[in-house]
Amino acid sequence: MRAIIQRVSQAKVTANQTHVNSIGPGLVVLLGITQRDTSEDIDWLLNKIVNMRIFNDEKELMNNSVLELDGELLVVSQFTLFAKTKKGNRPSYTNAARHEIAVPLYEQFLEKARHVMGKPVKHGIFGADMQIELINDGPVTISIDSKNKNL
Repeated sequence: MRAIIQRVSQAKVTANQTHVNSIGPGLVVLLGITQRDTSEDIDWLLNKIVNMRIFNDEKELMNNSVLELDGELLVVSQFTLFAKTKKGNRPSYTNAARHEIAVPLYEQFLEKARHVMGKPVKHGIFGADMQIELINDGPVTISIDSKNKNL
């Protein structure tokens, strides 16, 4: 499981020119799921995301997590995070999980995130063509991969 997280002051996701969800200060999580992912990947990745100290404290040092900030999460599925680009100019997405694997894991990620955050977690529409507008705060953008914990 792979995530790109962006610290934002605000963000919104639309699909089919219709507003779907928006957040204030918090994290946009672009979430990619691969065929080999399990509940253990969800637990590890979610723990990293919500506890990562990337929000400023009163001294303007990055010492607070999204939990400590009482910030929000906007989670958007993104199969392109598993693009293979080695050959040619057209990426291959064969490493991304198919719907029958990805949808239950995505929904499990959202449910666990709601539980950990203690409040609703905003999200996009799985498999939809979406547009994301955000104001990246910092900017702070971090890549996390549950299969490559050394990144």
